[in-house]
Amino acid sequence: MPREQGRKFIAQNKKARHDYSILDTFEVGLVLTGTEVKSLRMGRASLVDGFAMVEGGEVWLHHVHIPEYTEGTWTNHTPRRKRKILMHRSEIEKLIGKTKEGGLTLVPLDLYFKDGRAKATLALAKGKKSYDKRQDLAEKDSRREMERAFGQYVKRGGRR
Repeated sequence: MPREQGRKFIAQNKKARHDYSILDTFEVGLVLTGTEVKSLRMGRASLVDGFAMVEGGEVWLHHVHIPEYTEGTWTNHTPRRKRKILMHRSEIEKLIGKTKEGGLTLVPLDLYFKDGRAKATLALAKGKKSYDKRQDLAEKDSRREMERAFGQYVKRGGRR
């Protein structure tokens, strides 16, 4: 059987981009059990409440929900267990320094398979205030209005 090529997305955390300002992103590997991988291959996971923490020089992913594998037996995994994240030592030390500054957190943005291996995109993020969210929505609306107006202008042949 040939190895998988490319990316296959499993889950995305769309709410994270709304609630946080993304400062930096990291592609990380995950330590998973066999039934977790099988459940992910079925496309089932939720990153909504997920976050990562640095504990004892290692990075751990908390509250990511990977449901139990339906065909599994007594060896099935716990759906919300904490999972170890695989990163380079230099990246971990950079994260330790930045998260100790305060106000910064590690949030998973998406979960995917890359060349057959489970990967995640982890973001170093700062929480947005409610007025920041309103400002982003206003910018998004104005951009949509400009694109709509430009589309109508082009449709009429460039005349009023």
